[in-house]
Amino acid sequence: MKDPENWVTGDEPMTGPQRSYLDTLAREAGEELPGNLSKAEASEQIDRLQDATGRGE
Repeated sequence: MKDPENWVTGDEPMTGPQRSYLDTLAREAGEELPGNLSKAEASEQIDRLQDATGRGE
């Protein structure tokens, strides 16, 4: 899988599904994330929060 930082569209705004999933993960982790993340930033946060919440296994 490509590193999010190398994505051609990585600097575009995150997608609706990313936003929805991030909101769920952030809530479970007791965090709040800004709503203006890029696709790449959202992907990195999803990876981090999956580890933090145990959903990434």
